[in-house]
Amino acid sequence: MKKHYLTVLATIACFSAFAQQRTLLHCGNLLDGVNNSLQPQMTVVVEGNKITAVQRGYTVPAGTDRVIDLKTKTVLPGLIDMHVHIESETRRGGAIDRFTQNVPDVAFQAASIAKITLMAGFTTVRDLGGSGVNIALRNAINRGLADGPRIFTVGKSIATTGGHADPTNGYRRDLAGDPGPLEGVINSPEDARKAVRQRYKEGSDLIKITATGGVLSNAKDGQGPQFNDEELKAIVETAKDYGFAVAAHAHGAEGMKRAIRAGVTTIEHGTLMDDEAIELFKKHGTYYVPTIIAGRSAADSARTFGYYPAFVTAKALAIGPKIQATFAKAYKAGVKVAFGTDAGVYPHGLNAKEFEFMVEGGMPPIEAIKAATMVNAELLGMKNQLGSVETGKFADIIAVDDNPLQNIKTLQAVRFVMKEGKVYKQ
Repeated sequence: MKKHYLTVLATIACFSAFAQQRTLLHCGNLLDGVNNSLQPQMTVVVEGNKITAVQRGYTVPAGTDRVIDLKTKTVLPGLIDMHVHIESETRRGGAIDRFTQNVPDVAFQAASIAKITLMAGFTTVRDLGGSGVNIALRNAINRGLADGPRIFTVGKSIATTGGHADPTNGYRRDLAGDPGPLEGVINSPEDARKAVRQRYKEGSDLIKITATGGVLSNAKDGQGPQFNDEELKAIVETAKDYGFAVAAHAHGAEGMKRAIRAGVTTIEHGTLMDDEAIELFKKHGTYYVPTIIAGRSAADSARTFGYYPAFVTAKALAIGPKIQATFAKAYKAGVKVAFGTDAGVYPHGLNAKEFEFMVEGGMPPIEAIKAATMVNAELLGMKNQLGSVETGKFADIIAVDDNPLQNIKTLQAVRFVMKEGKVYKQ
């Protein structure tokens, strides 16, 4: 009995020591997401899933401490992408996929994409539209059943009949049917309220609407407004009741102005915004998510014969090349910018290319990095948990070879990834 008792005590002591084990990240340089300059020779202390200290110099390990040597690297907070589509990825002729893929096919592909995204240094993403597999994937990652970023998802986007997110666009008439709020299609304020409540029932984290036509939907118009004011008001008011923020896809100026006046939180793409729209952004405090890489990639893909259907090709060539200039104009005018890429329109894992395009458009590297860290954390309502390397926050930490303030492209080659204290890439 005594021997058994001693064995139990030893086992408890072992587990206790393991539970209290610290991880010391010895950082050559730290860009913590708060300060605008690098801090040399720093130690980040991680216990469990949290950062418990940020110390100057290289802290000497004690007891069971684990040391990770990042002395030749620049360490940053995990990056946040506010616009991805985790279920799919562009490919030539990919329009056929929705007719040939079963739900398990989509799910396995999404799980693979999630891991690719995490390995690229994006520890949190906002998924802005899919089939509902995105909700299941979020849950699986949260439960530790799959590797991937922390996901905030809309589930299904909300559109009008024939609108950008109508899931039956381009279908044969006998297949198209008449989708409604269950499928995310609305045509009245009553439908709008029901569609928001349906997303709540399904477990969505926020609402996404397609306030104008889009580029990659198999429909003619890529910029006209697609909701009236009453429908928008019903969506935003109901979303507020259920604790949802609202993201609005919009290319054309009129549709985005209606959405901003209605009270949406973010405008995605914003390609054809005019001066009046810019003033509305500033007046209402609406955030702009540019997705420059998506516009440029779609235009490039459209130049490959047969990559997209004819309707899509024409829109991609007309709208895609304009996004970067719009970003430059909006940033210079003082519009608040959040980092987002529309991953899936281009191959997943290349998200950090957006930093390069933002800097080309006139944004200083530190502001571009903060757009993908502190700004996005605040937008997600998680500024006390994410967005910087500070005591008490989740240990979402990445490392790159060079100084991103001097070489922004270094963010395209992330060497180390930690999410909530677990190392996924080293």
